[in-house]
Amino acid sequence: MRRSAAVLCGAAVVMAGSLTAVPADASTPHPAAASAASAAKVTWKKCGTASYPTLQCGSLKVPLDYRHPSGKKITLALSRVPHTAKTYQGPLLVNPGGPGGSGLSLAGFVASSLPKEVAAQYDVIGFDPRGVGRSSPALDCKPGSFNPVRPDSVPNTPAIETANLTRAKSFAAACGKKYASVLPHINTVNAATDMDSIRRALGAKKINYFGYSYGTYLGAVYARLFPERVRRLVLDSIVDPTGVWYEDNIQQDYAFESRQQAFMAWIAKHDSTYELGTDPAKIEAKWYAMRAALAKKPAGGKVGASELEDTFIPGGYYNGYWPYLAQAFAAYANDKKTAPLVQAYENFATVDASGDNGYSVYTSVQCRDTSWPRDWRQWRKDNWAVYAKAPFMTWNNAWYNAPCAFWPVSSKRPANVANSKLPQVLLFQATDDAATPYEGGVTVHRLLRNSSLVVEQGGGNHGITLSGNACLDKYLATYLTKGKVPRGHGVADAVCRRLPDPKPLSAAASAAAASPSGASRGAALHDLVRFRG
Repeated sequence: MRRSAAVLCGAAVVMAGSLTAVPADASTPHPAAASAASAAKVTWKKCGTASYPTLQCGSLKVPLDYRHPSGKKITLALSRVPHTAKTYQGPLLVNPGGPGGSGLSLAGFVASSLPKEVAAQYDVIGFDPRGVGRSSPALDCKPGSFNPVRPDSVPNTPAIETANLTRAKSFAAACGKKYASVLPHINTVNAATDMDSIRRALGAKKINYFGYSYGTYLGAVYARLFPERVRRLVLDSIVDPTGVWYEDNIQQDYAFESRQQAFMAWIAKHDSTYELGTDPAKIEAKWYAMRAALAKKPAGGKVGASELEDTFIPGGYYNGYWPYLAQAFAAYANDKKTAPLVQAYENFATVDASGDNGYSVYTSVQCRDTSWPRDWRQWRKDNWAVYAKAPFMTWNNAWYNAPCAFWPVSSKRPANVANSKLPQVLLFQATDDAATPYEGGVTVHRLLRNSSLVVEQGGGNHGITLSGNACLDKYLATYLTKGKVPRGHGVADAVCRRLPDPKPLSAAASAAAASPSGASRGAALHDLVRFRG
C-alpha cells in the first residue's frame, strides 16, 4: 500500500459515478486457468550489475485474460540469482510491494543479504508484475503527473479542492483512454495467477515466497488460490486484508502521524545539533510554519506544501532518513536556506515515489481490487474527520488515491485470504510500522492457521528483515533453511528488540548530503522502502 483515501474541502463539489469507457471483467480466473496457459520455459541471460554480479534476466509470456488463455499475451520480466549449493530448496519468488514495485533488483538484494549458505539453496526469483517496469505493456497513464509544484494538498478553499479533483479525474480518464483493454486485467488476483505461471515455467511443483508490504497481500492471495503450490511463505510488514484498500489507507494516516511525532521527539533529543528546541510540540509547530511559508513561496520553485510532505513522508517508512530530513528542516527554519530542502526533495521524494509507471500500476491495482466510494462527499467527510486528528499525511494521502473515486473500470470484490491449508508460514511485523500498521500482522496471523508471528517491539520501520536486526534475520534464516518457526503462547510467537534510532550526521556525512547524490545514496540503506507499501 502507499497512501490513503482522499477527501476534500469546502465547495459543494459532488462527484459521483465513474467513466464507462472500459469494459468490466466480472469473473475471477479459476486457479485452473493458469494451468491452461502454455507451459513456456524461461531462457536466462546474464544481466549482472556491480552490486549483483550473478543476476540473470529472462521473460515469460502469459495471458492478459486467464479466462481466454489462447488470447492476447503480455510479457513478464524476470530475474534470477541461481542456487549454488548441492541442497536445492526450489525457487524463492520475492516481491517488494507497491503495488507497482519492480522486483528485478530485489532478487539480488535478497540473495546477497541472506546468509550465503541459505541463499545458495534457492533460485531467488524477482519479477516485475504485470504492467510494471520492464514487463510489457508497462503502464504510464499520464507522464509528469507529480511534477512540481502541485496544488496544496489541504483543500482549504473551493479552488484548491477543484484543482486537486481535476488532477485526479484527468489521471483516471487518461488511464481509461490509453489502456482500455488492459485495465480490467490489472489486479492482485491476476498478478497472483501470473506467479503460478512463473512456477510452471520454472518447472517447480511448489514455490517459496518472500514478500514485503503489498507483497504480503499478493502472497496471501496466491496462497488462497493455490494452497497446494506453497512450500514456504514469508510475509514482512503485513497489509490488513480486511481493510483493502480505502480503510487501510485511512489507518495509515493515523500511523504516519505517530511516526512524524516520533521524528519531532528525536529532533528535540538532538537540539545541540539542530537547534530547533527541546519541546517536540514547538518543533512540530515550526515544521507547519515551514509548510505554510512554502505554500506561499515554494523553495527553489520546486518544493511547495505538497512537495514538502512528499519529502518527509519517507521518514515514516525508515528512520535512517531522519538525520538528512532534520538537517534540511533546520537549515530552512533557522537560516531560511532553501537549497538543502530542495536537495532533500530531490533525494527523498524520489525514493518515496515510484514514478509515473509505479503510480499508474498502483492506482490500476488498488482501484480495481475492491470498491471505493464513488461519491466525493463521502471522501470529503471521512478525510476531514481524519485530518482533525492526523494532519501530517491525510490530505496528501487522499489525493494519491483520489483517482479511485473516478476509475473507469468497475471494482472487484476483495479476496478472502483466510487459509487453513498451508504449511507453516512466517510473519514479521513491527509494532509501530506506519505503512502497514501492527493490527494487519495480528489479523493475518489469525487468518492463516499455521502461521507464526515475529514482532519487532517498538520498531517503526517498514520492511524489517534483512535490514540489520540480527534477531529477526535469525528467525528468517532458520525458516528458510529448515522450515521451522517459533511457537509462543501470546499474540506474538517471538519478540525481537528494535534497532536503536540513528545518530545525527557526522561532519563528513553532512557534507556528502549536500551533493546531488550524497544524501540519497548515503541514506538509502533501506532499498526495499521505495513505495508506499
